[in-house]
Amino acid sequence: MTRRTMGAAGLRTRLVRGVGSALAAWIVAGGLASASAQKPAQAPAQASPTTPESACALLAALSDDSMQGRMTGSVGASKAAAMIAKRMADIGLEPAGDSGYFQRISPEAGVNVVGILRGSDPALSKENIVIGAHYDHLGMGGGGTDSIYNGADDDGSGTIAVLESARQLAAGQRPKRTLVFVAFTGEESGGIGSNFYLEHPVLPLESMVAELEIEMIGQPDSLAGGSGKAWLTGYERSTMGDALAAAGIPIVADPHPEESFFFRSDNITFAKRGIVAHTLSSYNLHSDYHQVTDDITHVDAAHFAAVLNATARTVRLLADGNKPTWKPGGQP
Repeated sequence: MTRRTMGAAGLRTRLVRGVGSALAAWIVAGGLASASAQKPAQAPAQASPTTPESACALLAALSDDSMQGRMTGSVGASKAAAMIAKRMADIGLEPAGDSGYFQRISPEAGVNVVGILRGSDPALSKENIVIGAHYDHLGMGGGGTDSIYNGADDDGSGTIAVLESARQLAAGQRPKRTLVFVAFTGEESGGIGSNFYLEHPVLPLESMVAELEIEMIGQPDSLAGGSGKAWLTGYERSTMGDALAAAGIPIVADPHPEESFFFRSDNITFAKRGIVAHTLSSYNLHSDYHQVTDDITHVDAAHFAAVLNATARTVRLLADGNKPTWKPGGQP
């Protein structure tokens, strides 16, 4: 999540060190998720719910020191992109970049990582929904004994939500609409990846009916109801929030309107094009924001997993339910 333009217990052990260990943890987490998929499904989006253990193993790998803070265009960001692409392949998403899962922008900006889950409905499958998060962060240079901005919450947590939503929906009943899962580069550098995607969409923009961004869901926000609850930016602007409430999904209106979060993540890039787009978050204004302390040790595992599962339910609703629309005066 970018800073305001107007101005300036979970898993408590660092699970992995070094890229080899990070990749091993990623593979183990995939195994944990696959094991849970063998349990009987209670509902399509919950066919293989994410556990706290697998959620934190995935996030620990993505935010490991070996990723060097995932600065846009860096070696660490390239490692992260490769890890995300491998996960998309393991899930069975269709590669949608110009080079496998990679949508190449430039050496300085890096790549978006894009995979598609095709819809099943003869008519609705022609519509597409983008589910996104940014995988870049601030790199290194924090000084002191810890110089790495790991970006576990911002936005490693959202990136894992994109991947786990894809995994859950791919493991269950095929969605009616086509879903495009995107890990964006360059959000911290002005929305480079999301702007590039809009200029080079993998499916036609005229058939895109919504975009859901996921950002900073690793810690609970008491103002949203605490553990397992999240909030939606710009809730009052469209019918999306009303649909979530009607479905009993624990996502409420943004309790921090003074922070203008609707305008501070990649969703705004899409909203300004007329596409109904919001960000799902549980950011509680914690002091780890854009600090080297934003690492896996500060993630609340139970809350994180619960919001991952609520996110998958939200994606299922967007894929199979009524198309969200702007309310009068809601479109920015």
